[in-house]
Amino acid sequence: MTRIRTLTVTAAAIAASLVAVPAQAADSPPRTGFEESNGARWTSQPEEQTFLAAVDKASDRVSVARIGTTKQGRPLQLVRIGERPAPNKVLLVCSQHGDEPSGREACLSTVRDLAYAKDRQTRRFLERTTLLVVPTANPDGRAADTRGNSDGVDINRDHIALQTAEGRAMAAVVRDQRPDVIYDLHEYGATPPYYDKDLFDLWPRNLNTDAHVHDEAQTLSQSYVRPAAGDGGYSTGTYGIWTDPGTGDPIKQVAGDGQERILRNMSGVKHSVGLLIESRVDPLTEAEKADAALNNRRRVHSQLAALGGLFDFTDDRRGRIEAATGLARLTGYADTGPVHVGGADNDPPEPAEVIQDPPCGYRLTPEQYALVKDELALHGVRTHGTYVPLRQSLRALVPLLLDERAPYHLTIAEPDTDC
Repeated sequence: MTRIRTLTVTAAAIAASLVAVPAQAADSPPRTGFEESNGARWTSQPEEQTFLAAVDKASDRVSVARIGTTKQGRPLQLVRIGERPAPNKVLLVCSQHGDEPSGREACLSTVRDLAYAKDRQTRRFLERTTLLVVPTANPDGRAADTRGNSDGVDINRDHIALQTAEGRAMAAVVRDQRPDVIYDLHEYGATPPYYDKDLFDLWPRNLNTDAHVHDEAQTLSQSYVRPAAGDGGYSTGTYGIWTDPGTGDPIKQVAGDGQERILRNMSGVKHSVGLLIESRVDPLTEAEKADAALNNRRRVHSQLAALGGLFDFTDDRRGRIEAATGLARLTGYADTGPVHVGGADNDPPEPAEVIQDPPCGYRLTPEQYALVKDELALHGVRTHGTYVPLRQSLRALVPLLLDERAPYHLTIAEPDTDC
């Protein structure tokens, strides 16, 4: 399927739809620190709090809630945007890595633009879609400009163990909101000439992702996000794959595997259409080398262009998306089929990486249950006391958490084969 149109919910069209008011008027839409400086610096966290409070106060379609607190006391926040509660939900997760700020800036300005947009098409979009935004998924890391959080932990490797406040907050949002789409905004360092596009993206490669959800995620990438970025003048490619600059053939894979502890893959395991998006940090031109603000603006604007594709996808295919995620959430109750503890959609698993005949469930000792019950609850895994059945919506997740063959298991539980 090809992109038919660009909705007015793209960034440029939203900006054009705003009510024209004098720059210093009291009711002017607020601006981020990044915008105020024309990209010379990133929005500070106090500026983010002031900005979100102003948007929340100004728009009935926006609400801001605290979903957690970091180790250093900073708020983890969830912004909800919509005209009314809608079954179709899209979650933006911005700057899990604190030293990758462009996605956060794109998320903040998108929250504002959707809050203030007046055109009927945007209002119609928000009547049928609830947009959820975590503007800064790693506030301590953003404050320190570090990849990890204040303990040095990479949050995007904590979506199984849930040992960080940030990972736990994210898991609770996914459990409680059950988003149809999870869009994860990052940045990457280029390796010319093999790996140097403006934007890379990647769907869930984990083999426990339902086939229909996987296909929708690939459609989001290939038929919407990449064409939208291309329309904006930005080059695109597949994250983690080096390619020959002459032929375009893949040379080697350097990232983007199927491991379940990454949000992109956990999205698929939990039946959401996931997509990772990565903008290029490195300057592209001599002008960008000479002017950091110019480079920063290109990074943010490329993210905004890709977001336009996400919104088109959501609007065009909402019925297909809801059908795919809805059916995927029911398949676990059938309790059939293998569970994969390794491999990816481009890497066939070894025999030892496939649980061909999974057990009926897993039995925990009281001591084990006390250690992992909070994590099981945050994931949304259903238990009967210390017994964890496979027959449930998150069927494939259970062995990933409890089976000794799973590389990132929480504990090794006793499999119950007496079905």
